[in-house]
Amino acid sequence: MIQLSAFSLFEKKSTFGSVYVILIVNRLQLLYFLFITPMFLVQPYMIWAIIAVGILSQLNLVLLSKWFTSNFAAMGYQGFVKLLGERTVRFFAFIGLFPILIKIVVTTLHYVGTISQFIFPSMKISWLIFFVFGISCFVASHGMENTIRFVVIAYLCVFWMILLFFYPFFTPPIAALHDLYPLIPTEWSLHSWYALLFLWSAFSGPEYLICLTPWLDNNQKMLKYLTIGNILTLLEYLIVFIASLFFFGSNYLSKTNYPVVNMVRFLQSPIFERIDIILISVDLFHFVFNIAILLLFFYGATRISLKRLEKQTTPIGLISIYVAIFVFMFILQKWFWRPGTSDINIWVTIEMWSGAFTYLLVPAFLMIAIRRKGRVQ
Repeated sequence: MIQLSAFSLFEKKSTFGSVYVILIVNRLQLLYFLFITPMFLVQPYMIWAIIAVGILSQLNLVLLSKWFTSNFAAMGYQGFVKLLGERTVRFFAFIGLFPILIKIVVTTLHYVGTISQFIFPSMKISWLIFFVFGISCFVASHGMENTIRFVVIAYLCVFWMILLFFYPFFTPPIAALHDLYPLIPTEWSLHSWYALLFLWSAFSGPEYLICLTPWLDNNQKMLKYLTIGNILTLLEYLIVFIASLFFFGSNYLSKTNYPVVNMVRFLQSPIFERIDIILISVDLFHFVFNIAILLLFFYGATRISLKRLEKQTTPIGLISIYVAIFVFMFILQKWFWRPGTSDINIWVTIEMWSGAFTYLLVPAFLMIAIRRKGRVQ
């Protein structure tokens, strides 16, 4: 029986640095984008776009690192209050509920859709949602510190998947150099701008590290850790996109849903008949970590916006959040998320714009606020 007085989700007993920061940045950036990014980029010259957006992301992380090395970050939540004022913090916490909710829902439904299409096509998708979301809720219920530690398990379970793309897809007869032409664009369309926006959103996620400020070891090496995580993400996107060009070619790539999963289905093993089923199943650890930590962010932001931060967290409050999000997700999937229609693209676009805005505005806003506060003082 859980004692209400002992149920503390946000208790801080230790701080996390180096490896944890690197892995959290990398896992938050990838999400479901790794599955579908090639079909949005299509053209070979988007290789340069991945590199360019990765560099812009790094510049953004430089701004974000300024927050973690400031005196305000060392004070945790009170640092935000001192920097912005309590009412402003509560306002931004309330506004932040919406992009977090969209990210939770779209991430869950996309992964569940992958499971439904490739593993359990005859199973009701509502049961799959309940299974994936239920496991995420279970992990989140163990508190922020345990959820942060779970990132190590998530990474160890999935990091090796990227190695599968090297030998079979980067060597003949699949790999042909002409599939990487043209490397210089001959024209620039509206779709190209859309692809750039999609890439920027794909690199988003590190801005949510500000929610982990009390648990992170804030020191001068924070930029180094953020940089390594960003580089890992950049390399994974490059490897997967180039492998997709070799396998499909740019003409067919745009016509393929879940190109990465379809590539994996091509792989053969003398031991396992369907490697794609194993990879999708193991990838559950990655998605569970992301959804669980986003659930804690949502619950924490709710408590701040309702001015209940000083009160003890309770199982009833947490379960209420779980139920509300699950009901919203179920309604969205039932009536507004129909496979084979434009509904999915609409919600992906909403999540894309949301991620792009938060990643662009949060680090810049914090940097401006710190500079302005310094001049005032």
